[in-house]
Amino acid sequence: MLDELLFEGSFFYMKKGEGDMRTIIQAPMAGGNATPALAHAVSEAGGLGFLAGGYKTTEALKEEIHSLRTLGTTTFGVNLFVPQAPNERTTAIEAHITALTEEATLLGEQVGTYVFSDDEWTEKVQLLIDERVPVVSFTFALPSTQVIDACKRANMYTIQTVTTLVEAKQAVAQGIDAICLQGIEAGGHRAAFDDADTGDVLPLPQLVAQFAAVLDVPIIAAGGIMNGQMIRDVLDAGATAAQLGTAFLCCPESGTKPTHIKALTSGVFTETMLTRAYTGRIARGLANDFMKRHQEAPQAYPEMHYVSQSLRKKAAALDRPDILAMWAGVNFEQIRMMPAGELVQLLMKEACL
Repeated sequence: MLDELLFEGSFFYMKKGEGDMRTIIQAPMAGGNATPALAHAVSEAGGLGFLAGGYKTTEALKEEIHSLRTLGTTTFGVNLFVPQAPNERTTAIEAHITALTEEATLLGEQVGTYVFSDDEWTEKVQLLIDERVPVVSFTFALPSTQVIDACKRANMYTIQTVTTLVEAKQAVAQGIDAICLQGIEAGGHRAAFDDADTGDVLPLPQLVAQFAAVLDVPIIAAGGIMNGQMIRDVLDAGATAAQLGTAFLCCPESGTKPTHIKALTSGVFTETMLTRAYTGRIARGLANDFMKRHQEAPQAYPEMHYVSQSLRKKAAALDRPDILAMWAGVNFEQIRMMPAGELVQLLMKEACL
């Protein structure tokens, strides 16, 4: 296990249990946003870049890891989705599939199959171990002790994304090295172990202070952080790092879809909302007509992700922000369009890092 990490080209330093980490982490945004180019730019500028393992094949993830290393970055993280139990196909789910089928038909598209997948969990864990990836984070559930121990034997630093103190304590008891505390403000999917619950809803700095008072592992704060003052607020509350996702969506190195970028910056969209309409798991995105039409969507992740996948791709191809899933955290209106490395340096200056 890595008890200490010294990150190349920066003063990014973390010593387990002492809370000495003071830096910026780029969130591992799945769906194509977190590219090797973005992770490289962030790491080169003094932060920690992340790749997203979710929704891609093991081979595709391997190619991204190799691409990132070819760019010259050796210290980075990879996030994995921890699978949960399949969802029974209920009447409510059938009704939502029918509604999405009607939406897709209007676009000249068909919906996908309602099917469970573990997202190649075992293969991806083994890949990260074989590749000796320096940092791994887990989302949606807590991996087994066997998986955590295997990662540590491979000298991987482990991070667990949580939304409640109960989840955090479970992760620490199981040997996780650090906690990524996701506030209700965060864009994208909620990381709650139990998706029936949105998790703790206190403002992020208050939540950090609450966790820091009882945990003795590093806390990475995530959720709606867009500028240096917000970074400083969570650090002063007891966090050892700040993780930003939405802030990087409009950087040229990201893989954000053009429709999504226009929606983030045009001023047409003015708020975000939580929804299960696209994937069956609670997620925060720009509040569009599609979300509002399907506010009663049932819990059914990951099966509904595969049902709506073709619909989402078609919406992107047709430049339809009224239908496209456009994940974003609160405060998205503060987004700045600039190269990721420049953004990291600016954020560090603003936060007096």
